[in-house]
Amino acid sequence: MAYMSQEGYNKLVAELKKLEAVERPKIVAAIAEARDKGDLSENAEYDAAKEAQGMLEMKISKLKAVIADAKIIDESKLKTDTVQILNKVELKNVKNGMKMTYTIVSESEANLKAGKISVNTPIAKGLLGKKVGEVAEIKVPQGTISLEIVNISF
Repeated sequence: MAYMSQEGYNKLVAELKKLEAVERPKIVAAIAEARDKGDLSENAEYDAAKEAQGMLEMKISKLKAVIADAKIIDESKLKTDTVQILNKVELKNVKNGMKMTYTIVSESEANLKAGKISVNTPIAKGLLGKKVGEVAEIKVPQGTISLEIVNISF
């Protein structure tokens, strides 16, 4: 089950519609065009178009599975007393004093550039259930980091 926001769910549905309504017909047309060029056994364009079709169908299938498995979180019932999914968490690295802010989201909504980390990352897992003022000891590939929770919001 993939927990996500309504916004994230809507983005996935829009992407699926685009893939099915726009990208799929483009690939079908490319296959038809390549097929019209003659001998399929030595037709690189045909092979490439068929491979692209396979990749697209796999992507569509994965998106459908995520959408079917999605559980939309009612944001009105979220609290900020402990860290949970869809919370924005301000952190301070205890060792060097560096501050950072992350929003914990579903895997499909994760975007590090936008400050959104997946609930499945080691940092998010280490923060879940913690309160403001607590220090989370989180094991990362470089070792263990200590992050103090400064604030929890939406």
